[in-house]
This record gives sequence, C-alpha cells and structure tokens, in this order.
Amino acid sequence: MSPTNAAIAVESLVAGYGAASGEVLHQVDLDVRPGELCMLIGPNGAGKSTLLRAIAGLVAPQAGRVRLGGEDLAGLDRAEIARRIALVPQSEEPGYGFTVREVVAMGRAPHQGVWQRSSPADAEAVLGALAACELEALAPRRVDELSGGERKRVAIARALAQRAPALLLDEAGAHLDVRHVLSLHELVRREVEDRKLACVAVVHDLNLAAQYADRVALLVAGRVVAHGPVDEVMTWKRLGDAFGTDLYVGVNELTGARYFVPMRPRSRPRSEGDL
Repeated sequence: MSPTNAAIAVESLVAGYGAASGEVLHQVDLDVRPGELCMLIGPNGAGKSTLLRAIAGLVAPQAGRVRLGGEDLAGLDRAEIARRIALVPQSEEPGYGFTVREVVAMGRAPHQGVWQRSSPADAEAVLGALAACELEALAPRRVDELSGGERKRVAIARALAQRAPALLLDEAGAHLDVRHVLSLHELVRREVEDRKLACVAVVHDLNLAAQYADRVALLVAGRVVAHGPVDEVMTWKRLGDAFGTDLYVGVNELTGARYFVPMRPRSRPRSEGDL
C-alpha cells in the first residue's frame, strides 16, 4: 500500500488498451511524494508511457487505482485532474498556428472560468514559465516556425504554467541538444525542490536518471521490478538483466554519481577454421 503522504499513489494497477493489446501494466505499485523526482527506466515496450498516461487519467485502470493527493483519480473530472497534474507527452506537437506565448498561456485554462478570462496570476505564471524555459525571445513567434527542440521547450513551459502540484514528463529531453537537456533537468530539479512538486519522468538516458533522480523505478514487461534509490536499483546485474546487454557501471569521482557505458558483446575465440 502506498504511503498516505504520497502526492501520486499507484496501487495494484492493471491497465492496457483494450482486448487487442491485452494488459500492458500488471499489478503496478508506485508512490511519489511532494518534493520528489522519480524517474522511470526500462527497455522499449516496458509500459513506461502507459503508466504516465494512467496516472494522468488518459488510460482507465482495468484493476487497481491511482490516487492524487489521497483522492481516487476515478472520482475527479478532467478540469480537476488538470489542476492537479501536468503532462508533457512524448509526441504531442503544441499549438500550430499559435504564438509561443499563446500556447504557454493554454496551460492556465484549468484555472480559468468558462469565459477563460486571464488574471494577474495567469500572466505571472506564463511569464515565469517562458523565463524558466528560455523562451522570452521566442514568445511572439509562431510555434510552427520553431525547431523540434524549441517546440519541446514550449510544451514544457505550458506544463509549468499550469502550476499543478504534480508533473509528468515523457522523454522530455527528446529533440533537445546536450545543453538544453541538462538545463531542462536542472530546471526540473529546481521546480521539484522549490515548489515541492511530485514529478515522474520517463527517461532512456541512464546517466541522466543516475544524476537527477531521487528514486528510480525499473519497469520490465509491464511490471515494476525494482523501485528505490539509484544505487539500489541501478546495479550492473539488474540493468543487464532488464536490457539484455552488458553495461559498465562506474562512479564519477567529481560528483559521486553512477555512470553507465554499454559494452559490445564479447566475441567468441577465433579458431584455426576461421583463418
């Protein structure tokens, strides 16, 4: 059972996409507290994105449940869910035909009335999100004029403008160059610490997970096979078993963070018949 102080609590969750796909997630338990960054790692097809979508209420549980702030997600309407949790999906392209500022301002919709009137609090949240994602200079530009990496930053800024207490990121660093990947994860860490956000982020880069996560959840074939601190979850054997490949695990002498290097399969010894 998840702790009562969890901002996000996933309890014995079974979920999928109907009869054709069957179950994708099998008896998943996960909890994330305020002020905590949990990163989901695992091989392709493990169910990481499905888990995020279930937490966001976009995939209905077949069994089990998701709680936000102690309340069952199934009892909340879409507007209330959006006030509590912000999602940056893997492939959504934000707002073609709109300016950057307009798209980021869309993140305030859950907090506005039926007439969508903007308040000073809305304007402050939009300006803060633009600044945090280094988008002030691009604010008047149309989103369809931007690069893929810039559009990804716009999607993240829209989520930050939402000012929800929980944040879900599905491969948020995709399409970003090295500098912006690092600045994004520094930003997420600051938001988590300063605003006590509960954040769940899907990442494929094991080194990013090792540097930035408070806790890591390793998914394999729709099950959480390990969940805890980096040094407990991200071991040579556990990752090798999960990904089906050998990884060298080292420790950065400057930061103390673990790092991972994929290793080529060892070649079989050559015999005279090979010559």
